[in-house]
Amino acid sequence: MRRLVRVAGLGLVGLTALAVLLAATGWLYVVHPRLALGPPLPNALPLDELSKRSTAPVLVFVAVWGVAGLLLGLLARLVGVERLAAALFLALGVGSWTFLTTGVSILVVRQIPALEAFHAAGRMPAVYLPAALAGLGGAVAGRGRGRTWALAPSLLAVAVALAGVTDMFVAAFPEAERGLLEEWAPHAVKGVAAALVAPLGLGLVVIARGLFRRKHRAWQLAVALLGGSAALHLLHRIDYGATATALVALALVARRQDFPLRGDPQRESRVLLRAIAFASGIFGYGAAALWVHRALADQPYSAGFALRETAAALLGLRLRGSEHLAGDFGNWFPLSVLLLGLACAVVVLVGWLGPWRYRLRQESGERAIARALVAAWGADTLAPFVLRADKSYFFSEDERAFLAYKVVGGVAIVSGDPVGPEQALDELVRRFIAFAHERDWRVAILGASEARLGLYRAHGLHALYHGDEAIVETGSFSLEGRAIRKVRQSVHRLEAAGYRAEVRQPSELDRELRAALALIARTWRGDQPERGFVMALDALFAHEDAVFVIGRGPDDRPAGFLHFAVSRPGSALSLSSMPRLRTTPNGFNEWLVCETIAWAREHGVERVSLNFAPFAALLAPEVELSRLQQVERKALFALKGHFQLDNLLLFNRKFFPGWERRFVVYERRRDLPRVGIAALAAEAYLPFTGRGRR
Repeated sequence: MRRLVRVAGLGLVGLTALAVLLAATGWLYVVHPRLALGPPLPNALPLDELSKRSTAPVLVFVAVWGVAGLLLGLLARLVGVERLAAALFLALGVGSWTFLTTGVSILVVRQIPALEAFHAAGRMPAVYLPAALAGLGGAVAGRGRGRTWALAPSLLAVAVALAGVTDMFVAAFPEAERGLLEEWAPHAVKGVAAALVAPLGLGLVVIARGLFRRKHRAWQLAVALLGGSAALHLLHRIDYGATATALVALALVARRQDFPLRGDPQRESRVLLRAIAFASGIFGYGAAALWVHRALADQPYSAGFALRETAAALLGLRLRGSEHLAGDFGNWFPLSVLLLGLACAVVVLVGWLGPWRYRLRQESGERAIARALVAAWGADTLAPFVLRADKSYFFSEDERAFLAYKVVGGVAIVSGDPVGPEQALDELVRRFIAFAHERDWRVAILGASEARLGLYRAHGLHALYHGDEAIVETGSFSLEGRAIRKVRQSVHRLEAAGYRAEVRQPSELDRELRAALALIARTWRGDQPERGFVMALDALFAHEDAVFVIGRGPDDRPAGFLHFAVSRPGSALSLSSMPRLRTTPNGFNEWLVCETIAWAREHGVERVSLNFAPFAALLAPEVELSRLQQVERKALFALKGHFQLDNLLLFNRKFFPGWERRFVVYERRRDLPRVGIAALAAEAYLPFTGRGRR
């Protein structure tokens, strides 16, 4: 019984849809004699062809069929048809209806062969406009499923790019057939419309990338440009390009829920100012060029003349040269203005569609909460480094957990693992990924521990081995034995030469000693930038929990020092920097490390984290490597002079530490080059750092 009722309901809906189609045609016969709105649309009423009244005002035609399309869309919604299916079904159904009725009408009125009649019907805008409007009604009024399809943005982006390429091809190889625009518009309007086809195509190609990234602004622009492109196709001539472009536009409207990412609201004013500046620059260039070559113009130079010529060139109306300018200047000036305008338009579009601008923000209250969380939960040896001033904080909703990040080149680089109780981390990572995606940032985590990889993989992230952190257990460390004799000899040599070590916290340093340590650090660094993002503090004296292990020479002056961050929950010291004077003897740093381990053991600190050794598993000489890993090893050794990769490994190995593997966590494999560049920039190995404004 229920099935019978459903079949009856569908039949009733079908009859109602047929009534809507018949009523739309009938209303055209009733309304068009009374309203003359807009230019006439040929063959809108083909049965009146003999009385030469087959035209209808285009605005009336669009209004009537627009209402009919909306009613059909509501009927599709009533029976539960999804928006995309409704758009395609209605466009195909109404198009078939208008094609059939128009073809039969022409066959009856003109008394020509059926093939010719239907061929003529297939070239009429009055056949395609109702189909497009009905499809639009289905796309707007159909039932939304409230779900996104993962592949939809990518497929639609490809379709939009192909539509743009088609437009540029059509502009390069136009057909000579006359269309509605040739009948309606004056020559100037036709020239502007023809010139707009190629820029519209270029705009669609540029916008496709934003669609791929699910940006709502890209969707808005794509719908507008596709609508304009379809209209231009339709006005010039009926071809496959018009049909394909209209179908892509309908699909975009129907799948609008797949493009939820809003743009940066603060970009609007900057983009507007940039557009005004570009426009001023283009017209300034045009005015200056025309003034310099005013002798080649057939009119007196004036601001109005310069404005008209530059605007005409910018719209593409002077591609074959200006009739008011003589010589070579008349040929290259319009082209130069057009190319300049297209370049500026692309820059403005890219800026409008770009990811949110990163703004470094650390409020005093946030820093206090972050410091308290690190003190309570920062057991990882990298946890203290999240308190650097060049990182922003993202907290869980209850502020029980947080992570530190910085955006470089559109990549939100997270510094180490999140800090907080275990049960709060899953929701924190999920919310941060959504937060980053909303701003069109990719997500990467540097220095991720092996223990947290399961957490990241649960959110669809992937891990790539990055290197090993050397950690010395203070309770088991010893200078006894043949294997460590070189370190033992360095310690004895430094002590015999009169060197001594002292351990201080920042609050225990007087002004004179602070100045001496700062001078050593500046001298050691030279003209190199301060490096470090994941495993370095950003200021010597700003972190009160830091520890200085200062080495004094025979003259009792500081000769160098080790700077450590403190992880109290992890009972660990983490090496931040190790500057020294160039005159210190060999083994100075080894001696200071041993002094640090001895002090840590006496004060109940269980672990001392030394330098992070990138790609230690590939650089270790005794490791057996595959052929691919051997190639990677050679590439890493080529970077030795700049990054000191093997030097760090060899230094760490002297103390026979334990090794903790660290990873780079990323979203997609194709993101890796971008993540690598962003990571190098964050660590100050590249000239740009991506610092945001405070």
